[in-house]
Amino acid sequence: MDTIVGIRFKPAGKIYDFNCGSFVLKTGDHVIVETENGLGFGVVAIPPSQIEKKEGTPPLKKIYRPATENDFCQLKKNSETETKALEFCQQCIKELNLHMNLFHTESNFDASKITFFFTADGRVDFRKLVKMLVKEFRTKIEMRQVGIRNQAKMCGGVGRCGRELCCAAFMTKFDPVSIRMAKKQGLSLNPTKISGVCGRLMCCLTFENDAYEKRGTQHKRKGPKNQ
Repeated sequence: MDTIVGIRFKPAGKIYDFNCGSFVLKTGDHVIVETENGLGFGVVAIPPSQIEKKEGTPPLKKIYRPATENDFCQLKKNSETETKALEFCQQCIKELNLHMNLFHTESNFDASKITFFFTADGRVDFRKLVKMLVKEFRTKIEMRQVGIRNQAKMCGGVGRCGRELCCAAFMTKFDPVSIRMAKKQGLSLNPTKISGVCGRLMCCLTFENDAYEKRGTQHKRKGPKNQ
């Protein structure tokens, strides 16, 4: 039997299983874990539970240790580096006249890599930009182009309903959304009324779609009432 625990690294991010080992953990505890990119800082999202180890299944990565005060200091230091990196990179983009929208930076817990997130209409030649960033920060640099929905999730905000964006609050993945869903739910087909802050169709159109699909199927089976 293995004791596993669910760890989340970002708010509304995906939950990953780790081997809890002999540590006694509960939901909300902060821990340091082993990842493919070195040590990572995460929070317990699902409390420990025991499962049977299946033959041929690769071993899970382990909880390295509970987080300490020094780890929180490292997080603060990383946050300062991310702010500095964002401002410096934006200046470089302007200097190089690159057509890209940089909106977020993220440092590994051990500061071994800084990732720059941006959106763009097409491909961007950022080789000169990377050289400038490496020279300034003396660490590994990754440029990651993402979609407009991912930008909304990472930046957060308030939707037309007056609440926090669903993608930033609890959604861990994006499901396909179509205008057909709005039509089935009897909503206005005016794009300005069914689009989110990202400019795409609102993700919440998918939340009740299954219920409307089921109701429509039942109605077809019953057929029209006899006069």
